[in-house]
Amino acid sequence: MDGLTRSQVASEANVHMETVRYYEKRGLIAAAPRNKSGYRMFPHQTVTDILFIKRAQEIGFTLEEIKNLLSLYKNDEELPTQEMHQMALVKVEEINKKISQLQHFKSLLEEVTNRPPSMWSLSKEQCPIMQKCAKGGE
Repeated sequence: MDGLTRSQVASEANVHMETVRYYEKRGLIAAAPRNKSGYRMFPHQTVTDILFIKRAQEIGFTLEEIKNLLSLYKNDEELPTQEMHQMALVKVEEINKKISQLQHFKSLLEEVTNRPPSMWSLSKEQCPIMQKCAKGGE
């Protein structure tokens, strides 16, 4: 049986073996059949799929979204443009929300870091970072 062991896939894709196991468990890559020695033998395409997954993660897709993207990429000759457009719209909305959250967090950190050391408080109740973590809110 031709193919790659889990450790070979991990090495070629530059990920940990546990990552390969996890992707297999999540259904992102197909479970590999075992050879006569009992080793799982993955097709070479698995490395390409893992690289696709890693690149999609880098640009902000969740593993569930990547599962859908991989399915579309591997199974359809033509991408369903309506579905891709809708996915893009949802992702833009999520990114805008994340940007807003990060800007708020940056303002909170700037509030703390712009204080001179003489104004630093030892009180948890007076620290905006601790209060944000403890109580949330805006």
